[in-house]
Amino acid sequence: MIRLKAKRVDHKGGNTPVLTNREIDEFAHAVLSYYKPELLEEPGKIRFEHFLEFYLGVNIFYEDIYHEDPERPIFGATAFQNGTLKVFDKDEQGVKIVNIPANSVVIDNYVMQEGKEGLATFTGLHEAGHLLMHWEVYGGAAEPGDRVICCYRESIESFYVKATKRTTLEWREYQADYFAAAIAMPNATFKPFVHKFLREHGVRKGAIILGRDEDLDILAEVILPEGIGSVYGVSKRAASVKLRKLGFVLPSTF
Repeated sequence: MIRLKAKRVDHKGGNTPVLTNREIDEFAHAVLSYYKPELLEEPGKIRFEHFLEFYLGVNIFYEDIYHEDPERPIFGATAFQNGTLKVFDKDEQGVKIVNIPANSVVIDNYVMQEGKEGLATFTGLHEAGHLLMHWEVYGGAAEPGDRVICCYRESIESFYVKATKRTTLEWREYQADYFAAAIAMPNATFKPFVHKFLREHGVRKGAIILGRDEDLDILAEVILPEGIGSVYGVSKRAASVKLRKLGFVLPSTF
């Protein structure tokens, strides 16, 4: 297993690595070259549970993670050290505290439901991103509250969200989410796949500008994301975000 060795670190931001998208892409490429190099040659699905357990060597737990704000559910959590987590006990119909051993990932049962396989993959890989890129931040955490970090819904599949200014925590969440996209849909296969898909559907310019043609809008927002989801095992939302991030789908210029 290889962990990120960042060239630049924000020491005032708790040793948060300073990374460009390109650097995260390159790191994900390096990880895949060790884990399953064939995923860099042909489009395919990464099995997030296998990746977590057998490449990262972490424990995986599935819980109904408790969240105080119903508008901000927690989809995943990562334990860098031994810690605790609040979960909902369905049998007792109440909240309890469970012990989470170091080097563990907790996945909320909601994202493991049938039909949410893409979201589960992204959540698991998001947590893997934290373990691989933020060990210097959380691995030596002295405060108990920092030993298990929780990732909320708004941080998953949101690597396209633009912000002129992010907090240190928001940067870490962005990095973990971008990593999830980079390893689930590596550029080495993703870009050729999309270019070929567009050519086969009569798009020769390499990108679709929304709002100009209804058929092309359907291709960009429905058909292409569903095709990517089927091949890479990600959600339609994650595929759509990646397409916009790489400039394959552009907003209307009108």
